[in-house]
Amino acid sequence: MKDLTAKDIMNQEVLEVRADWSVQRLIEFLVENSISGAPAISEKGNLVGVVSLTDIIRHDTLLEKGSQSYETHEYYLHTLKSQFTPQEIDSLHFGHEPLMTVRDIMTPTIFKVSENATVQKVADTMIRNRIHRVFVTREEKVVGIISTADMLRVIRDL
Repeated sequence: MKDLTAKDIMNQEVLEVRADWSVQRLIEFLVENSISGAPAISEKGNLVGVVSLTDIIRHDTLLEKGSQSYETHEYYLHTLKSQFTPQEIDSLHFGHEPLMTVRDIMTPTIFKVSENATVQKVADTMIRNRIHRVFVTREEKVVGIISTADMLRVIRDL
């Protein structure tokens, strides 16, 4: 086991999400791919953060705490509908709250190890930072990902 490196255990198929995706699109992507998180990339393909189910739950919890603002918003729209014609309301350009994006909820801190890092170094990084995935890099480019499931496979195969 002491000879194992990040390159030996990493998953080379890194599924990425775009930072400009809606949270709804993110949820669909995670479910379709049966994953709990992914790296977030910019429009130019640069790694800008990490997003996970935890970020979605945190976002939803904040919305619930502030849900009164949505009720108020609906109240005002209903009041407007009783006082103005549909054409007049349309001319005011009222709409729904803007969509939340991956960038709005992601964690901008990126934990990474080099592909030559030992399995012990990978485990230490994950434990110390209380994270479930770490990116494997070569010359600052992501070449793989290691999850807690990958680490458990290493332990199982000892």
